[in-house]
Amino acid sequence: MSSEPQFLSFKGLKQYTPEDGWGQVNAILQSHAQQATAAQPTPTPPQHQPQQHHHAAVPENVPTLTETPDASDNKSSPVFDPLINELFEQLRVAPSDELTQTWRTIAAEVNLLTQRMALQRELQERLQKLDQDLVNLRGTILSHLADVQQAADQQLSSARLRAEVSALAQTKLAAKLTNKQ
Repeated sequence: MSSEPQFLSFKGLKQYTPEDGWGQVNAILQSHAQQATAAQPTPTPPQHQPQQHHHAAVPENVPTLTETPDASDNKSSPVFDPLINELFEQLRVAPSDELTQTWRTIAAEVNLLTQRMALQRELQERLQKLDQDLVNLRGTILSHLADVQQAADQQLSSARLRAEVSALAQTKLAAKLTNKQ
């Protein structure tokens, strides 16, 4: 493995290369690994050469990875320290301190308050409509009661008139019958 920083192999990080521009580190890492394996001749005795054949298009001050870790490598190696993984996991997860939790609680309560106020407005509108319906219904009932009272008064007047006519007819008929005798 090279002595280059291994933190660039984490998912989501980007790396800039002059030919390709910005790209995902994992994709660049894999392409560099493929180039490195294709460019490496059969093993020869070590010679003192600069290692620029791996980074021909990448400036020296830009850190890159030329080798990928094998899946068979031990995960407890210093390259893949579990503490680094935990650190990146903590950076990805939002902090859950007391202030953040309090603001979340406040936001939830404001949301609930808004919902309840909307429900209150809706219920008030329904109550006003119901009150108007009750007023209209009372007016209709009073109108019908007045109609019934008027009909009853007419029936009463007709009944009195019939009673008077009946009484008068009875008196006249009784007088005629008593005169004929």
